[in-house]
Order: sequence, then C-alpha cells, then structure tokens
Amino acid sequence: MPDSNMNLVLGQERSSWIRLRTMILLRWVAIAGQVAAILVAQHSYHLQLNLGLCYLAIGISAVGNLLAIFLFPENKRLGEFENFLMVLFDLLQLGFLLYLTGGLHNPFALLLVGPVIISANVMGLRSTLFIGTTAIVLVTLLGLYHVPLRTEMGFILRIPDVFVFGHWTAIIIAIVFLGAYSYRISSEVQSMSEALAATQMALSREQKLTDLGGVVAAAAHELGTPLATIKLASSELVEELDDRPDLREDAALIRQQADRCRDILRNMGRAGKDDLHLRQAPLSTVIHEAAEPHMHRGKTVHFDEGPGAGGDLQQPSILRKPEVIHGLRNLIQNAVDFARANVWVEAEWTAETIIVSIMDDGRGYPGHMIGRIGDPFVRRRRAEIDRRARPEYEGMGLGLFIAKTLLERSGAELSFANGSDPYQTLTKQAERRGAIVQVVWPRAQIDAQTGENSIPLGLNEQFQV
Repeated sequence: MPDSNMNLVLGQERSSWIRLRTMILLRWVAIAGQVAAILVAQHSYHLQLNLGLCYLAIGISAVGNLLAIFLFPENKRLGEFENFLMVLFDLLQLGFLLYLTGGLHNPFALLLVGPVIISANVMGLRSTLFIGTTAIVLVTLLGLYHVPLRTEMGFILRIPDVFVFGHWTAIIIAIVFLGAYSYRISSEVQSMSEALAATQMALSREQKLTDLGGVVAAAAHELGTPLATIKLASSELVEELDDRPDLREDAALIRQQADRCRDILRNMGRAGKDDLHLRQAPLSTVIHEAAEPHMHRGKTVHFDEGPGAGGDLQQPSILRKPEVIHGLRNLIQNAVDFARANVWVEAEWTAETIIVSIMDDGRGYPGHMIGRIGDPFVRRRRAEIDRRARPEYEGMGLGLFIAKTLLERSGAELSFANGSDPYQTLTKQAERRGAIVQVVWPRAQIDAQTGENSIPLGLNEQFQV
C-alpha cells in the first residue's frame, strides 16, 4: 500500500472515531437522569429547588441535542474541536445544576468526573488537560459557592466541613487519576491499533510482491519448454533455408524473438522454479533474499550458515512466508542503518530449532530501552550524533514492532541485547559490540520438508483468484 495511505490511516485523530450520534445518545441519558433526580428530590424528599433554573439548564441541553439531530447527518464524526465543545458544555451544564442543588453537599457531584474520562478517551492531551483543569476549578468553586439544599420545613441540608473537604479531595484525585489512567490506556490502544494496521499493510504489500514473483516464475518455467522448442525449430529452418533468403529471414526473426521472450522472463523472475517450489527455499536463500535490498548501502553484510549441536549438515528448507522475509528484512535494515561498517547475519539449525542472529558493530540499543524494544511508537530524545548519522530516522520503533509482530506470527521468539553488555549470552565475539537480535523458531513451525508444514512437490497448481 502506498505510504500516503498508511499516513492517512495512522494520522487520524482519536476524536474523529466518535460519531455525533454516540455523543447525542449519551447526552439524552444524562438529561433523563437529571430530570429523574430532580423529580425524586422534589416529590419524594420534598426539597426546595429552584426548578425554573434547573429545568432551564436541562432544556438548553435538550435543545442542543435536537439542533444537532436536525442540522447534522447521523453518521457525522466529530473533529477534535467539536468534541471538545460538546464535552465542555456538558461539564459546565452539570456544574451549574450542582450549584443550584447544594454543590459538594450533593452526592451527584461525583459525576463531574464523567466528562473528564470521556475527554481522556477521545481527545488529545491539550483538550483533556483543559477539561480536567476546568473540572477541578468547578469542584473547588462548588465547595465554596452554591445554593444550599433546603427541606420542605426550611432546614438546610449540609454535611460537616471535614466531609466536604474529603469529598472535594476524593473528586480531585478521581479527576486526576482516572483522567490520566483513561488517557494512557486509550493512547496505548490507539498506538497498538495503528501499529497493527501498519503491520497488516506491510504484510499485504509483501504478500503481493511474493505472489507476483510466483506468477512470473511459474510463467517463466511453463514457457521455457515451448520457447526452447520454437528456438530449436527456427534454428533448423535457418540452416535449411539457405536457398530461400526471404523465408530464412523470417525464421531468423522467429529465433530472435524467442530469445527476447526468454530474456524478458529471466529479468522478471527466477526462471526454473514453479509456484510450488517458491513456497519453500533453503534457509540461506531466504536470508539472502531478505537482505538483498540492503546489500549495497555502504556497509558490509557478512553471512554465516551452519549446523548447531546435533544438527544435520544439510541446511533445512523453510517456508518462504512473506512475514518471515519482511520481518528479517526490517531487522537487517535496522542493523545496516546503525552499523559503523559491518553487519553479521548468522543462521544455525539443530534438530529442534532454527536460529537467525543479526548483529552489528554500531552503538547498540539505548540501555534504558532494551525492555521496550518492539513496542510501537517508542520515542526517545536523540543525541546530535544520531541526527547527523541518520537524519531521516524519527525513532518511533514502528519498524521493529512490525518485524517482531510478523516474525512472532510465524512462530518465532525474539531476543534483543547489546554486544557490549558483559552479561548477554547471544555472542562472545568482541567485535560484534552493537545491537543483537536473535530469532528462534521451533523447527516444526517453519521447516518445509518435515512435519505438518511440509510442502509436497508436484505439478503447478492454478493460482486462486
């Protein structure tokens, strides 16, 4: 998928996910609750309330809802500022009602936390901070200024000052804690959702490239025999038509065009392998394919493949999955980006596991970030030397997240370390002091020749459209 489409998906504001209809429904629920509370207070407990102002505040809220219903379509999604205005209005309307009904002596004062939680879930940090600050100011003012609640006999209903202070403290803590908690959780969910969307886009793009390569390779293989036959027949005609120059030229042209078709197919894909063969490849072939785009970027990439303890001398043939290729490619790209001069890609296999290790001679991962590698959108303050070495790098961690997610989908486990760490156990070679990534698959998960994932060889299969 084009990068512009990916940016469009990842650049959406959180508030644009919320429909106006959802906010209208929530406001109707709040209006119904406010009317019910006033009716119960008036008829069941016979409290003296300023009903005119109370119903005026509720009526304004209802009129706002009706205007929103008639002026905007049901599927309208709110922008950041529109959502902010709606939540701010609801907060001020609720504060005014509480002012008319006892302030913090009214147990419903706790509902002031509601708009803050909503803003923390659907709006940005600036809007959330403004809503939270407004709620704190309202709670403080309601503790000092309010219309007292009076019974039918004229007695004022109030709680002791120490409980008013406790009520104020509890609401402030709830606003701060629940607001921060909701914002943090919502941000984590949004980041993960966006990162997974980017991962799916990357996998879809790699899958299309793999399918295209399979189609081209299958075509090259299937057309190889008839093209060879055409070339052979045309060559014989050229030799036999020496006395017919006009026909000899036509036969030579046929041979020339057959050679041209062969060259075109060879340039478009790897000739000689059909789609069944392309579903698997030797481990070293998959690793070289993943590293190919980064082989000529000014760094030397060293490859080393060999059996581990108890492993067969013959290297395994593994599933040529798009997620495996794309995941390894991202890890190799990261190593090449930050290496000083050398990158090492080592492959080792045993009877139980297949291990790929990617190492470089760069500065390694920041020590405080080791535990967070693989999280999406991890930002850190970059030193000036980092900006000069890689000015286009934003340090968001999305590439490593995509690699980690795709490789884990194939059954792998990833370990990250720095070669300079004296306690790491992934390598003992001093020159490999930079970042280290080790990818470990259970052999049964990725081996294409044995087990339930084995791919039978045979005639080409028709591609499913």
